[in-house]
Amino acid sequence: MTRLLDADDPCPARDGFAWPAEWSAHKRTWMCWPCRTEAWGGQDGLERAKQAVACVAQAIAVFEPVVMAARPQDAAVAKLLCGDKVEIFEVALDDSWARDSGPTFLVGGDGNKAAVQWQFNAWGFKYHPYAEDAQFASRVAEREGTALYRAPLVCEGGAIHTDGEGTLITTEQCLLNPNRNPNLRRQQVEERLALFTGARRIIWLGDGFLDEETDGHVDNIACFAAPGRVIVGVPASRSHPDFEPVMEAIRRLRALRDARGEHFEIVEIEQPRKWREDWRGCPLAASYVNFYLPNGGVVMPAFDDPGDERARATLADCFPGRGIMQIDALDLVQGGGGIHCITQQEPA
Repeated sequence: MTRLLDADDPCPARDGFAWPAEWSAHKRTWMCWPCRTEAWGGQDGLERAKQAVACVAQAIAVFEPVVMAARPQDAAVAKLLCGDKVEIFEVALDDSWARDSGPTFLVGGDGNKAAVQWQFNAWGFKYHPYAEDAQFASRVAEREGTALYRAPLVCEGGAIHTDGEGTLITTEQCLLNPNRNPNLRRQQVEERLALFTGARRIIWLGDGFLDEETDGHVDNIACFAAPGRVIVGVPASRSHPDFEPVMEAIRRLRALRDARGEHFEIVEIEQPRKWREDWRGCPLAASYVNFYLPNGGVVMPAFDDPGDERARATLADCFPGRGIMQIDALDLVQGGGGIHCITQQEPA
């Protein structure tokens, strides 16, 4: 349950912590080994997901250290498939989405780190059980000896994105959803986001997105490439159900300013052209926006789609000097999320 915040409650922003941008230097990347068969439509899908997650881990390990959280009974297989460059952290898990259940790491002015554990309810009670994932962030913080703040807000890491300069983007569809924070008004959600990330400006990108699995996580829709610069995934066809919600998101961004008072530059990246469905018969959650930025690199998805190379070129322009690794993500997104969803950065 969310609760009222008292003026004397410890909060990261009051203690001088803020959420750095993903392109800031990392100490390591955290991931979680797939273990919920239900998410992948059966054992065959789960096995393919394991191979896909291992491939992503190996790619990130080229750029920075990777720790793969895995249930004790899964640790040996995870180690075998991921290889020696990936460290295994044995811990209880319910699912594999480190972005959503893992800690949001913050940095203080003195260089100290802290971690936020958001309240986690499995994307609006869509999966059970989820008690272990609801404690995953605190277990990571304990392992690292990092100060932990428990936020009175149901939120997942994929629901929010920062420019590292005080601006945060999210969607109304997710954080204002009755299955997340039914007792909180928009202003109260904004206050909690500000106090627990250090954000000074919250940008809401609307609702109506096709993604019902996460209820419109922003990391499948838009992300920052730099302060004032936002990459937005635009459907390849005007007939796509997400086309109008995305156009509305772009209109909002163009009408607003960031925490520094600057206008946004919009970089449009055309989404995959092929229409595909997942094992549930739902539209496949395939998005080129769902990439990850390890130190000196970009690890991005490929979907066996005519748009793959164009998306690669767009991200190369956005992140000059970074090595780009493009990985087949079709088996991964069958579970409802992409490369960004299975990763969580820990700042240096």
